[in-house]
Amino acid sequence: MVKIAEKAGLPCYLKPEQLCWYRDKSACRELLSKLGLPTPGFVKVPAAEQNEYKLAEITAGLKYPLISKPLDKYGSRGIFIIKDQEQLAGSVRKTAEFTDLDEILIEEYNDGFEFNMMTWVSDGAVRVISIADREKTQFAEGELPESTRNVYPSCLIDKVEEPAVSLLQSYIEYTGQKEGPLSMQFFWKAGEGIQVCEIAARFFGYEHELTDMVYCFNMEELLLNYVYDNEYVTKMLEAQDIRKPLMHGAVLYFHGRLKQIQEQQAAYELAEDKAVVKPWIFYEAGEEVVAYGPNPYLALYYIEAGSREELDEISRDFFEKMSMTDPDGEEIVFQNKIPKYSL
Repeated sequence: MVKIAEKAGLPCYLKPEQLCWYRDKSACRELLSKLGLPTPGFVKVPAAEQNEYKLAEITAGLKYPLISKPLDKYGSRGIFIIKDQEQLAGSVRKTAEFTDLDEILIEEYNDGFEFNMMTWVSDGAVRVISIADREKTQFAEGELPESTRNVYPSCLIDKVEEPAVSLLQSYIEYTGQKEGPLSMQFFWKAGEGIQVCEIAARFFGYEHELTDMVYCFNMEELLLNYVYDNEYVTKMLEAQDIRKPLMHGAVLYFHGRLKQIQEQQAAYELAEDKAVVKPWIFYEAGEEVVAYGPNPYLALYYIEAGSREELDEISRDFFEKMSMTDPDGEEIVFQNKIPKYSL
């Protein structure tokens, strides 16, 4: 889009020369390090490298556990946890299968709380639209935890908002972004502060519905008025207070085993629950669940409640009742969990 706008002479919030800091994971990491901003330690490794001694030498400055990830993919595709040096070469080989580039990224693994933050840059200043808890569940030993619930607003806003805004402000002062969408995934641990996972000049997929549900802050309205009525955009941003939700909301993501789906009555029954604002069941009975196919999940549900406590109770009920089975009656759905926030 940015490159097309440049060639067509159309106004756009970014220039092509700025894209690398928002699209290239290694360029983002290198800039964060240059600016002294907190990010996990990382190195780039040749995708074809399988010499264990060479890999150990390249990664000598990093602390285990590590993760390997492609530089040109998003989501959780091609990302693997590396517990120790014995797993290093195997993880590099597996990640290399997911990339079209000559290098992959090896970085330190942060197991702290994770957050999704969406903001809008207005006259060079970062204005916060939302901060959500990005909760994950590890379904198998050694596998990367999968995103299973994003909750709006975060229950840790008071601990993370100020340092997160300050970090993004420093970042865009270097990149030169003066306007437009800006999002960040980041980690936080008590006593250790925040670390950046990803910075992107866009909004998160599957989440614009939640700002509307929780705050009546409509992303489509924001984007349209950015083109046609910028004064209204200013009013929207000035009125937004992430500490004053009208409701508490979440999107629940369900993952499962790679089997044929025979029965999913429970999934349809949950879709009728009064807490559900929008259900999305991705498979029909008789279809095979495929990894990294057109369907990102088995199902997702947008739910809302009057308080975080009520939302958590509803979520646990969904996690307990959700079920899809194969022709042999075996369960397909992985069991989601809610993390403990006692600090």
